[in-house]
Amino acid sequence: QVQLVESAGGQVQVGGSLRLSCQASGSIYSTLIMGWYRRAPGQQRESVAHMTSHGIIDYADSVKGRFTISRDNAANTVYLQMDNLKSEDTGVYYCHVQSLQGTNYWGEGTQVTVSS
Repeated sequence: QVQLVESAGGQVQVGGSLRLSCQASGSIYSTLIMGWYRRAPGQQRESVAHMTSHGIIDYADSVKGRFTISRDNAANTVYLQMDNLKSEDTGVYYCHVQSLQGTNYWGEGTQVTVSS
């Protein structure tokens, strides 16, 4: 059994910042990829940022230069620092983890609301 515990999201104004975290625990001995997806209202879920255990990072074009992903491999924790938030960043953010065995795990999701 694997659990992903996400930090609370929140509501901020345009231009503000938020930091999300997600810790994987349970029967997960190593994680290959950790990151975040989001689902905006009326939209499909999309990848936001991911980072491999070797430090390879991928960002969605819409967040490049504004979001920063980092991870603590020893603690199986991934962070997402979101700066200069825009209204279109509003949505439910889901932690995503892929184990070395190729199994995907998902967090329950946390709401991020950016208001003008």
